[in-house]
Amino acid sequence: MPEPTINLFSLDRIAMESFFHGMGEKRFRVNQLLQWVYQRNMTDFRKMTDLSKGLRERLNRNTNLDLPEIVRQQQSGDGTVKWLLRLQDRNCIEMVYIPETGRGTLCVSSQVGCGLNCTFCATAQQGFNRNLNVDEIISQVWIANHVLEKTKIREPDIASHGGPDRRRPVTNVVMMGMGEPLLNFENVVSAMKLMMDDFSFGLSRRRVTLSTAGMVPFIDRLRQECPVSLAVSLHAPNDELRNKLVPLNKKYPIHRLLESCTSYAGERNRQRITFEYVMLKDVNDSPAQARQLSTVLAGVPAKVNLIPFNTFPGTRFEGSDMNAIHRFREVLMSRNILTITRKTRGDDIDAACGQLAGDFLDRTHRSRRMRQHPVVFP
Repeated sequence: MPEPTINLFSLDRIAMESFFHGMGEKRFRVNQLLQWVYQRNMTDFRKMTDLSKGLRERLNRNTNLDLPEIVRQQQSGDGTVKWLLRLQDRNCIEMVYIPETGRGTLCVSSQVGCGLNCTFCATAQQGFNRNLNVDEIISQVWIANHVLEKTKIREPDIASHGGPDRRRPVTNVVMMGMGEPLLNFENVVSAMKLMMDDFSFGLSRRRVTLSTAGMVPFIDRLRQECPVSLAVSLHAPNDELRNKLVPLNKKYPIHRLLESCTSYAGERNRQRITFEYVMLKDVNDSPAQARQLSTVLAGVPAKVNLIPFNTFPGTRFEGSDMNAIHRFREVLMSRNILTITRKTRGDDIDAACGQLAGDFLDRTHRSRRMRQHPVVFP
């Protein structure tokens, strides 16, 4: 039986330098390989012509650049594109591309399903199967760039990325797809570092955003190891309500979460924290709750994104009407809280915020699976 080969998509720069050193190769070869793979979309070692023939043969023999399979691609009437990707173990995940004038944002998944059980999220209702590997995370960005460049499904004036005269469809990445990214910390951080490597996709820290439900210890770790832009799924102005909407709040209540967020946005980062707030009719959308939220966020370098609720089968929630959202926003703005109402994109193909569900193995046995493989919080 042949020895398994190494998927080079699973190696960030440090791991790849170690791998090449073990083969007796110089460090500059890593830069060459990264450019071939991530900037030229090349996965055929034989065509990497500035690598020696011997190195190419060894890479072809001992490594691979395998990618998930595209099962389905859907395009919304507003230009949003959603892909269903099949992984090697036959699990499936979803990712979403949102084209806008001047930029293209890719919403990337970090887990197969999610174990946090937020009550208003379609992904959470599917349960949790496993974490994604580094190659399964970074491959989403590679596939999106490759497909979009080939098919031209994007805005015409996307900014240049990936080197001189190189126009890349994906200019921004948000870790807001399926899963809680901070519960897959090592793999997510390795993948984000690859996204930001100058010889890879070359994204700046402000163009990579991680969204979390509030994993406080990992927020503190992220600040030290990979301080990208941070978004926090808040969704309530008090612990009583947030305990119901985001059960993780029982372990890391709002005051602890905001202390961690304030530290994250300290002198080293000098950036606002984005607080995501899904607007749920008669649940969290009253002017009184807006006033309470403004009090809670006082002194925190905050920007609030109000997100119209996107329905999914079986949910008991309804979205707030636009008048309620407008009143809520006005209260926050009057109290000097920068507030934006997010435009719903891709809801006609179930690609909007909170609608990603994927398709994975053993999805019908959520309760049993959670007992056997519980999500462990630090």
